[in-house]
Amino acid sequence: MTLTNLGQSLFEGAGATKRDLVDYLDAVRGPLVSELRDRPLSVIRVLRGQEPFMQKNLPGYTPDWVPRVSLWAEASRREVSYPLCNDRRTLLWLANQRAVEYHPALVRAGRWDHPTYLVLDLDPPAGPAGNAFGLAVRAAHLVRQALAEAGLTGVVKTSGAKGVHVLVPVEDRATSEEVAAATRAIAARAERRDPALATTAFIREDRGGKVFLDSTRAGGATLVAVYSPRVRPGVPVSFPVAWDDLDRVAPADFTIHTAAALIAGGDPWAGRMPGPQPLDPGLVEEGRAIPVARVQAMHEGKRRARARRGSQT
Repeated sequence: MTLTNLGQSLFEGAGATKRDLVDYLDAVRGPLVSELRDRPLSVIRVLRGQEPFMQKNLPGYTPDWVPRVSLWAEASRREVSYPLCNDRRTLLWLANQRAVEYHPALVRAGRWDHPTYLVLDLDPPAGPAGNAFGLAVRAAHLVRQALAEAGLTGVVKTSGAKGVHVLVPVEDRATSEEVAAATRAIAARAERRDPALATTAFIREDRGGKVFLDSTRAGGATLVAVYSPRVRPGVPVSFPVAWDDLDRVAPADFTIHTAAALIAGGDPWAGRMPGPQPLDPGLVEEGRAIPVARVQAMHEGKRRARARRGSQT
């Protein structure tokens, strides 16, 4: 494999070249590939002169040695061939394609109905970057408390943008439906702890400047991988943080220029990761009584559209 155009800038405002991307990904390949292994992978690529785009389906020129898995995509009514980034060569091939962001599925190939994680994606409201992240951190502590109440322990990482991700490894026997229900229950419990700070409202205009506790990262969903770069100024990286340090960091502390050195002594993500945990049946039943946010938002959007049309007649 020949790496090409390494001196090119990644994108406007990156402050980094393609060589910087390749060198960073190679430096963190151990822990990153460990997290990506056997998971259908979507990537965000940035080609010169084009807007960033998410690529799920492997292009026709992909080498035969790149591992892959085919899945039926209901939305596009076709088979999609996803890469499986299981080794260094595949990771560097993707980097040479200017794949900056790495978004693996929450399930592994062959275990389609068994997510490995329960995930809460905490999305702060628009505003100054520092203030927005601080709000997400406060919401993360609410989630931690709700998890502890349910007998669960999670780990936390920056999203690489303004948000925070809380992940709980779950036992292999848990199904997608059970994990999704438990996620909704945890989000609702966290919201009740401080409704002035956090909300589970899926429709953006209903959030009222609060942190969105996104409980929809379940089933076939993806999440940006720990140690993945992001297509943002300075190329920040999604990075693991100890709970006790969360109030003392900022997303800009972790970039493709700094993150590799921070894990030179070991992988803090793996080091802090608790073992897979069972889901309390009561928590799952509680979540089943909570409407699925996307479905509820779809119906509410249609209702509001009908109301607007009625008011115009």
